[in-house]
Amino acid sequence: MLQIEIGDIIINIKNNILYMERIMVEILTRSEKETEKLGEKLGKLLKPGTIILIKGDLGVGKTVLTRGIARGLGIDEPITSPTFTLLHQYKGRLPLYHFDIYRIGDPEEMYDIGYEEFFYGDGVTVVEWPEKMEWLLPEEYLEIKIERTPLDGQDGRRISIAGKGAQYENLEGELAEDEDTGS
Repeated sequence: MLQIEIGDIIINIKNNILYMERIMVEILTRSEKETEKLGEKLGKLLKPGTIILIKGDLGVGKTVLTRGIARGLGIDEPITSPTFTLLHQYKGRLPLYHFDIYRIGDPEEMYDIGYEEFFYGDGVTVVEWPEKMEWLLPEEYLEIKIERTPLDGQDGRRISIAGKGAQYENLEGELAEDEDTGS
């Protein structure tokens, strides 16, 4: 797959098919604490049935962002990556279903754990490494891409947030407004 970013447009070419997406919001964070705080702000805005796909290299902060999302959902327990179990479930204002499918070997594993119950249920679903299951992606979701970027001599993060579908376009406005006001 070839990916090109032009301004706030992302162009992906895969199997000779052109896909275009708009970046909803791009945020720079300078620390793990800032990344977690962004996740918390996002978590407070989420509604039942939200699906979030988080992309990024190993150790870039996918679970840190998820920890913030959990805090925003009112979850106080420790959040860890479900790398070897595929799924962790947490109870808060809304249930959080945290998938890490980095080690998925066979697509049937997703069916075996009943992923549809979580994706299309009343909670919030966060999936780390969604590239491993492109064939299962829902029609609408929030995609978050985290990349390392140098910021003022620090190891910062550039977090690009793009929505697919009306529910996530509404979330765009709320998140962008929240970032503008610094609340």
